[in-house]
Amino acid sequence: MTPQEIFGLIEKEMSRVETELESLSGSEIPLIRDIGRYIRNGGGKRVRPAILLLAARVCGYDGSIGPRLGAVVEMIHSATLVHDDIIDNSSTRRSQASVNARWGNEISVLIGDWLYMTSFRIALAERQFRIMDILIEATRKMVEGELMQLEFNGSLEITEEQHIDISMRKTAFLFSAAAQLGGVLGGVGADQEERLRLYGMNIGLAFQLVDDVLDLTSDERTLGKPVQSDLKEGKLTLPLIRLIESGDPGHREMVRTALETRNSDVAVRGTIARLVGECGAADYVMEKARDYARKAKDCLTGFPSCDAGNALFAISDHIVERDR
Repeated sequence: MTPQEIFGLIEKEMSRVETELESLSGSEIPLIRDIGRYIRNGGGKRVRPAILLLAARVCGYDGSIGPRLGAVVEMIHSATLVHDDIIDNSSTRRSQASVNARWGNEISVLIGDWLYMTSFRIALAERQFRIMDILIEATRKMVEGELMQLEFNGSLEITEEQHIDISMRKTAFLFSAAAQLGGVLGGVGADQEERLRLYGMNIGLAFQLVDDVLDLTSDERTLGKPVQSDLKEGKLTLPLIRLIESGDPGHREMVRTALETRNSDVAVRGTIARLVGECGAADYVMEKARDYARKAKDCLTGFPSCDAGNALFAISDHIVERDR
């Protein structure tokens, strides 16, 4: 099943997600409306809302709350990106200037906060505390992940296990929440809800590991944001951890220098990116991503055979095959 076929299954619901996003980011304050429109027009894969809607359909639900919660999940995701770009001093997001680059850090912090609070206000309106519990826990974990990553910035001592833990918190928990919410809407039992939660967790980990590789192996035009940004921001991601562990001792010192100087020479970063490919670090991380994708597929065992289930299955493959 192609990405076009996947999104075609839920085209009507995804259109309603966009309508909800437009409505939710509306405000009597012109600046908020302008930035909300700017973020929406920047696009995005909308993978999280799609997973929520497909999971809900697999569980027999296709009501109006699905698109609304899809918009909520996407707004939470947008809020994290706005705040991440401030922390990382990123100038580009989705092939356009980042919010902080265009409006400054002070406004961007407040916009991120506004997006969070608006998301929770809409979710709370459903008066289902189970939904709020899942969203608040996911958001709390994302903040924890960001704090953990900042603690390790510039350090060569982070382990593979610690990086996976950070990735789980920063990225996978929101994927997990999206899938689990589909089960909540469908009113399935605890076992199936847990399977959907784990499906999302594994999808999210695969997604982040592929991101780590693409940051080093892709180009800015394809990726839609600066490449080799992790090195520039002092972050030691799994491909770099693997390079240090499996490569020549000189590789460790090269990475150390790049992390310490942050704005290191483009040629040095290019050399490190090349070595990640040559020493097999990129292949190692991609295989781990494929393993998480396989685990995600296994979590779908026991659900009814249907187009929505096939789409969730196919998303696992597309996550690791993407180039951006």
